[in-house]
Amino acid sequence: MKKFLTILIYIVCFCTAQYRYGTTSANFLEIGTSSNAVSMGEAYVSLADDAISVYWNPAGLANVKGIQFGFSSQNWVVGIKHSTVSAAFNMGNYGTISAWFTNFDYGSIEVTNLSNQNGTGEYYSADEIVASLAYGRKLVEWFSFGTSLKMVNSNIWHSSARAMALDLGVLVNTEFFSRTDKRQDGMKIGMSISNYGSKMRYDGIDLINPIDILENENGNYDNVVGQYRTESWELPLIFRLGASIKPIMNDFHAFVISADVLHPNNNSESINIGTQYSINLAGGNTFFLRGGVKGIGISQAHENKISEDIIFPYSTLAFGLGYERIMGNNRSIGIDYSFQSIGLLGDVSLLTISSRLF
Repeated sequence: MKKFLTILIYIVCFCTAQYRYGTTSANFLEIGTSSNAVSMGEAYVSLADDAISVYWNPAGLANVKGIQFGFSSQNWVVGIKHSTVSAAFNMGNYGTISAWFTNFDYGSIEVTNLSNQNGTGEYYSADEIVASLAYGRKLVEWFSFGTSLKMVNSNIWHSSARAMALDLGVLVNTEFFSRTDKRQDGMKIGMSISNYGSKMRYDGIDLINPIDILENENGNYDNVVGQYRTESWELPLIFRLGASIKPIMNDFHAFVISADVLHPNNNSESINIGTQYSINLAGGNTFFLRGGVKGIGISQAHENKISEDIIFPYSTLAFGLGYERIMGNNRSIGIDYSFQSIGLLGDVSLLTISSRLF
């Protein structure tokens, strides 16, 4: 295990040694997909344990029981729609497989040009899609690993760009801070690399444009077919390292504290902190209250104010609620909601529905 972790850290340090601000493509890959994680400030790499949280750490698939489904939807800023659908199947000793699909839809946009700056009456669409297959497994009771292979596709009218990417992750259960002296109740440590893959470059008929190859000479040279050559850009590579503990835990309620450290290739390092309080009621009903802070330490982010005296500089505040109902034959259904403020861009809400069949 030490050798595996050493190699994993070496790859991250080598690949992200020189991060560059704002020089990556498909940055929608940095937007969270599950309400429970987002409402905890995205401090979730050590807590991933269901079908939809494969986004944070594919090793979390090892904790999936039976067959699980997940769906999340949110209206992002300026009318952008962000949706995710996922499914996972536990194959027993063979591990867990998962399929995951995300769509980022920009909607219809009116065409403008120099002659018609208020619009030509024609519209075009733009969207970005990720389709992923993932696998997670427990090597021993306290150590899990996972990987996810995904195809990224971005479309703007008649032009598109594609890339392939790989996610890797591990989860470790320890006895530290365990109130029961059991590993499953102690500190959890998670680590993941997201979006390690090929570069993206746009191509399509929208980039074709007639040019005059001999502007200073007479002749029929002004309608030669030319094409703009676009640059290739890397995906937003993210390294996450996090830990979580349960300082309060019994049959009635539990309290979780988690923290993640992020090292991306397109921004400065940052810290996410999250909390979750859960209360178990009769009849298999569990309620959740969550809160967190995302992006502590990002120098180019906005400033959040709760009041004139309480300020979270360069960060995003998030809150959320959740409900889970456990039914017979290990079936369950859950609904989670998150709210986050992203400064000048406004407020964003995310709704997630999850279920387990058996």
